[in-house]
Amino acid sequence: MLTTAEKIKVIMKHNNFTMTELANQLNCSRQNLSNKMSRNNFDERELTAIANALGCELEINFVNRETGEKI
Repeated sequence: MLTTAEKIKVIMKHNNFTMTELANQLNCSRQNLSNKMSRNNFDERELTAIANALGCELEINFVNRETGEKI
C-alpha cells in the first residue's frame, strides 16, 4: 500500500506537477512541502488543499468492518 506522500507523488507525476509548482499553489516553500512529504505528515486541511491544487477530490471514509457501511 502506498503512503499518502507516495500517492501525492503519483498524482503529481500524472499531472506533470513539480514540487515547486505544488508548493507555489499551496503558498508554502518547496522546502516545507518536501519536509512534509518526507515525514508523510499531513492534516486534513493540507490534504484538501493538495487535492484541490492537483485537480482531485479528497475522500476519507470510516468503514464498519462488519457491515462494510461507510460512516
